[in-house]
Amino acid sequence: MDDASVLERLLARYSPSGREEAAVAEFVRIAQELGYRTRTDRVGNGIAEVGRGRPTVLFLGHIDTVEGDRPVRRSRGRLHGRGAVDAKGALAAALLGGRGFAGPGTFRVVAAVGEETDSRGARHLARGPPPDAVIAGEPSGWDGVTIGYKGDLRLEATFTRPRTHWSSPFPTATDVAINWVEGVRSVVRSAPEASPFRSLSAKAVGFSSDPSADPEVARVVLDVRVPPGLSTEEVLSRLPTGALRPRVKLLVRIEPTELPRTDPVATALCDAIREAGGRPTLWRRTGTSDLNLVARAWGRGGAAYGPGDSRLDHTDRETLSIAELRQAGRVLRGALERLTRPAEGRPTPPRSGVAP
Repeated sequence: MDDASVLERLLARYSPSGREEAAVAEFVRIAQELGYRTRTDRVGNGIAEVGRGRPTVLFLGHIDTVEGDRPVRRSRGRLHGRGAVDAKGALAAALLGGRGFAGPGTFRVVAAVGEETDSRGARHLARGPPPDAVIAGEPSGWDGVTIGYKGDLRLEATFTRPRTHWSSPFPTATDVAINWVEGVRSVVRSAPEASPFRSLSAKAVGFSSDPSADPEVARVVLDVRVPPGLSTEEVLSRLPTGALRPRVKLLVRIEPTELPRTDPVATALCDAIREAGGRPTLWRRTGTSDLNLVARAWGRGGAAYGPGDSRLDHTDRETLSIAELRQAGRVLRGALERLTRPAEGRPTPPRSGVAP
């Protein structure tokens, strides 16, 4: 099979969070054809391994996507389809990069489930023994490496109020919900001015109400992105309080992470990018990834890497250059070989940047 077919086959299996089974099965078939040993774990993660013994390098990708199936097609040297960038392109590059690796060491590629919702796949892995090195599969561009992600605090706030006539001076549940969201935004605005990566942000991403019920009920889903230096516990303590405070249900809670630019994984990836003719850039992202979870749980560093433009994440314009897919595979192979042999020195410091 040609390199592009690896990604094309993954894209052909639509896999929104919670419905990843067919895509995981296809991942396993592709990995077997490329010479990997394969299995699935009890939460549904697809796992492919090549090589033997220590050290173990884990590539933690994710097979799930956001909702919204898109036609899969090749056109002018590019592949189009849901997940091309976020993040099946990274999984395909990892499988290509590890193809034929004989060790010493083990390369483990994981197609994790649930990253776009509750990260259940990564949470399951985080309870197990740590690898020697971890690379998270997220779009960074073939010549970029990500060392920082904001945390994510997603919550559902439920407001209940006695039903009254709309001409009454008393607020409805919807009124209270809107005012509470504005209170949260006031908290965000009161935070010190900072760069996008260093700033606290909040968005209302869902709303429902039933004004005909008695009592009335209104629900808001709020997504708060938490910068390094601030914990989700601190954010929760800053939420508006008072007599009309809601009942809050936590949907997602992931702490922020920022890893040193001298981390061995980042260093290996940067060296491999240079060897491939690129000039590496270190990115700090305003989004969140499974790297946040496993780096914290395992008490060690890592980095995120994968082909593609992260500005296309979650859009209907997802597309990936086949040439970039191949280049990313070469970079991952170079990083794998460096991580499984003694270090050969530090690279020239790469540039830094911030991106979504």
